[in-house]
Amino acid sequence: MLNNHNLRLLVFCLACFLSAQAYSISEPAATEPAATDAVDDVASVVDAHIRKARHRVGVTPADICSDSEFVRRVYLDIAGRIPTGSERETFLMAPEKNRRRNLVDSLLESEDYVHHFADMLDVMLMGRGSRRRYEDRVRYHWRDWLETEIRQNHPWNQMAARILLARPQTPEDRGAVWFLYERKDDFQKIAEAVSPAFLGLRIECAQCHDHMVATEIEQQHYWGLVAFFNRGRNVETDDGPRVAESAIGGFSDFANLEGSSSPNLLTFFQSTTVKEDRPKPDETQVDGDEMYLEPSIAGDPRVPRFSRRQEFVEQILLPHPQLARAFVNRTWAMFMGRGIVHPFDQMDSVHPPSHPELLDYLAQDFRDSNYDVRRLVRILVSTQVYQLSSQRPNGAEDPATFSWAIERPLSAEQLSRSIQLSIRGEIHHDMTLLDSLRDKMPAVMPEQSITSVSEALYLSNNESLNEFIRSSTKPHHLSSALLKMQSNEERIEHLFRTIFGRSATSEEFAAVSSMLEKDMSAKTLNHVAWAMVTSAEFRFNH
Repeated sequence: MLNNHNLRLLVFCLACFLSAQAYSISEPAATEPAATDAVDDVASVVDAHIRKARHRVGVTPADICSDSEFVRRVYLDIAGRIPTGSERETFLMAPEKNRRRNLVDSLLESEDYVHHFADMLDVMLMGRGSRRRYEDRVRYHWRDWLETEIRQNHPWNQMAARILLARPQTPEDRGAVWFLYERKDDFQKIAEAVSPAFLGLRIECAQCHDHMVATEIEQQHYWGLVAFFNRGRNVETDDGPRVAESAIGGFSDFANLEGSSSPNLLTFFQSTTVKEDRPKPDETQVDGDEMYLEPSIAGDPRVPRFSRRQEFVEQILLPHPQLARAFVNRTWAMFMGRGIVHPFDQMDSVHPPSHPELLDYLAQDFRDSNYDVRRLVRILVSTQVYQLSSQRPNGAEDPATFSWAIERPLSAEQLSRSIQLSIRGEIHHDMTLLDSLRDKMPAVMPEQSITSVSEALYLSNNESLNEFIRSSTKPHHLSSALLKMQSNEERIEHLFRTIFGRSATSEEFAAVSSMLEKDMSAKTLNHVAWAMVTSAEFRFNH
């Protein structure tokens, strides 16, 4: 029998070995049939743009990934989890013609896609937060609203408009108010969230002066965006939280570092200035019933006849060229590992697009499709760019050439679901494990895929994860199933197929077999499983 010290040492060595082997597994490349429909036509144009750019710099791309690589990648990207063993085998046994396309279509119609894309939009729009904050997003219907919008594939521009208008037209739309409501009447925080989330621009640096590097972003754009929202006020109604809006007030001046001041006009970057009569310095505004309309829902706050929020949505947001470009760029980053503009939320003159014609083309296609999110995802995962191997080819150094599949760390939600599926064969949305992962591994689509010290310490010694694995003792859980098997060969094959979706290499087989020969117990099996789910191969999509 192994004592605890030796067992920990062996597991640590195994974990290091697995991390070192993370991307060394390769299989024969698979090919897909020629494009036959409109989505594939657009995907082909995308690939042509990328090939042309690679040709200019003399870079040869990686091979197309194998089907085994593709099935794991696309499940993680669309369903937010690894495939089960049966799902993987069903895909690999399907007729080769169109099987990748058919899998993508089925995943995009699944509830897994709804939940995963809601996770991504939630972080994109709201950021991370405490467990209480996540509970509030559920309690006040934000999460339900997001999932309904995704399930019904509502156009992104309409979703964005409802979120920022925050004025439900039906009871089903009440969750949309939470984007503004959660920020508790902090109008600068609202402006600093709206700009990157919807228009792909960070504007914090323009608070006190025109942006010192991206000089096209001016101080008036920052305070103009603030002004569009500064008449709002969180209120409680019988139907829940709402964001009321006054018909008066919100006029002020902003000062730059030199001390000169300017009025906060209703304006924004690359947009018109919305006309609004400003009171004279000695004039006192008086609120009156004639300045308001009745709400669509009885009991909701009344609506100003001149609504700054509505003016922003109609005159700034919806016609803004950045609305489509920002969403396309962010979605590209989600599936390709980095944006055409990188970082994806800094689409300014300092960060030009690596493929400007491609970004223009995809943004226009997104507009022409009526902002069809599901179609955009289908296009991206249908490209050869998406389906390249993660094995970096010789001579390819710049990730902006998109010459190989860039490894991407799993989000806390993806990792939690995948761990649960591996260890227990089912997903119960274990909140203790998920909360711990969100806290220690909060980044989603980071600029650089680097494991931080806190993440490494969490993975090496975290009681939440250890207890989750240790308490997985039901008959259908992984360790119980392994104990029932007759040989270590069978156990090791099942372990690696379940967690990594592949067989063990000869070196891996020898390392695990040696451990099991010394101590064939649930404790040892759990330690091996821990080493595998905390390895780089499991924690990254590649």
